[in-house]
Amino acid sequence: MRLATVLTPAGPRAAVLQGGHYVDLHATDPRLPAGVRQLLEGGPDALREAAAAAQRPDAVRIPAAGAKLLAPVPDPQKIICVGLNYRDHVAETGRTVTEKPALFARFACSQVGHLRPIVKPKVSDDFDYEGELALVVGKEGRHIPASRALDYIAGYSCYNEGSIRDWQRHTGQFLSGKTFAESGSFGPWLVTADEIADPSKLTLQTRLNGTVVQNTTTDLLITAIPDLIAYISTICPLVPGDVIVTGTPTGAGARFDPPRYLKPGDIVEVEAEGIGLLRNGVVDEA
Repeated sequence: MRLATVLTPAGPRAAVLQGGHYVDLHATDPRLPAGVRQLLEGGPDALREAAAAAQRPDAVRIPAAGAKLLAPVPDPQKIICVGLNYRDHVAETGRTVTEKPALFARFACSQVGHLRPIVKPKVSDDFDYEGELALVVGKEGRHIPASRALDYIAGYSCYNEGSIRDWQRHTGQFLSGKTFAESGSFGPWLVTADEIADPSKLTLQTRLNGTVVQNTTTDLLITAIPDLIAYISTICPLVPGDVIVTGTPTGAGARFDPPRYLKPGDIVEVEAEGIGLLRNGVVDEA
């Protein structure tokens, strides 16, 4: 099932992609919540009800063509990003592999949905792309063992972890360059975990203006997804709707000579096998 958040005249609505339409779940069945995060909080029963609602002949449908998508979870409690989680990316930065994963946060205001423009801030020309696999938490947990970690995932999505490189280098902390308003993107939807048999076997590719700039498989992650969940859940409880962005491979714009930083008019695409394609244009900050 592909869960999305569609902007409607009634506000953001949890929706299921069904053929050429999105089914507005709350409008179809008012017992279902209007938001994806709230739907995930309802657990497997709510997801089964959502799947059933999407099949109803009287479902409220929105044409997919022209639909305005927000981030699949527009209001997560937490967005936790993993830095330096592919060996080739670590090597190209001149850093060394750390024993434990490097973590930092993004805020919800820093992400937009599929086909929405990402914003180059006026204070920098060092605006970079980072194509990544994102996972969304489906149930609350703390001190989750790696052996059970995949049971806590609601689904998977694509992420462009837009980075403002010069601000990122202001200090040893990444946050200042990683959460500029509308600098990243998330989507186009959330593919539920039952459709992804093994998240460690996915191809991940980033294209800039049609040219492949990043290409990897997720089995090359230094800290695998189950271990990330175990580690992060030891620090803080994970709750439905939380987003974990798993890291970017080699090929970010800063590593080219000269750098391939983003400029207005560029198109960035992040595609993950079995999940879909996230596409965003680039605009200047107003």
